[in-house]
Amino acid sequence: MTISRLGVFAGMLLAASAATAADITPAVVFDMGGKFDKSFNQGVYDGVERFKAESGIEYREFEVTNETQREQAIRRMAQRGANPILGVGFAQAGPMETVAREFPDTKFTLIDGVVDLPNVQSVVFKEQEGSFLVGLLAAMASENGMVGFVGGMDIPLIRRFACGYEQGAKYADPSVDVIQNMTGTTPSAWNDPGRGSELAKGQFDRGVDVIYAAAGGTGVGVYQAAKDGGKLAIGVDSNQNYLHPGTMLTSMLKRVDVAAYNAFAEAQNGTWSAGIKVLGLSDDGVGWALDENNESLITEDMKAAVEAASAKIVAGEITVHDYMSDNSCTY
Repeated sequence: MTISRLGVFAGMLLAASAATAADITPAVVFDMGGKFDKSFNQGVYDGVERFKAESGIEYREFEVTNETQREQAIRRMAQRGANPILGVGFAQAGPMETVAREFPDTKFTLIDGVVDLPNVQSVVFKEQEGSFLVGLLAAMASENGMVGFVGGMDIPLIRRFACGYEQGAKYADPSVDVIQNMTGTTPSAWNDPGRGSELAKGQFDRGVDVIYAAAGGTGVGVYQAAKDGGKLAIGVDSNQNYLHPGTMLTSMLKRVDVAAYNAFAEAQNGTWSAGIKVLGLSDDGVGWALDENNESLITEDMKAAVEAASAKIVAGEITVHDYMSDNSCTY
């Protein structure tokens, strides 16, 4: 091939690459609590922002503020030619299924829910495994032998967090007491820091000295109460250790940022596929956070214990109960 032909061929490749990138018009529909909830939605936001920074491709977005907006927001994105469309949260499963049937040539990815259609990718996590690890750490850090849990909306998904946490705590200390509260039964439970603070203070008054919050924006109130009371708190979804260094024992990492990034990146590079993806410890889909903000709170014994438990979970030597497959907390 001559130099001139090589140049033409290279130009054709560049043009094809540009065309592929131009064909990707991603969109994301955030759920209740907003993209700056410092938790679940924000993890997704971090993932799509990373994709934008690396690819130079802008994305459309919408923040749901009430339940009636979910379906119309997803449909509006599809009507405007967005592809792929990323939906955030289990509550978008029904709306996404409806819209995905109407737009069979559009790719949809749902984080934290399952839709069984040939143009939908569903990404779910083994939250119970990450929660087991932070429960173990909570029990080891507790001086009173009492740890707490504050959930957001009282649904099986959040019970999965709670059950895994309790199992991990009792794995570390069979005599530990675990006190649990849920914030509410409506979507507003995800964004009520005042109520989170009240629930945390109530648990602290009963002797709890470490609380794990799996409550979206409501958790911010739990963390503030822990700081004010000289207690410890555990964050969720994103690494929240930075919020109150010295009182955030750790954070249970749920890598929704990776799931969000991959949804767009796979659509861009042609590897996107429909179906269910289940991410756990063995996939680095969940974990716990250790950084400069909490390293003084994690002893070498705690680190060794959590690493050993993690290895046993991955190896199948410890089975963490999944509340969503059996609506009980027996293990």
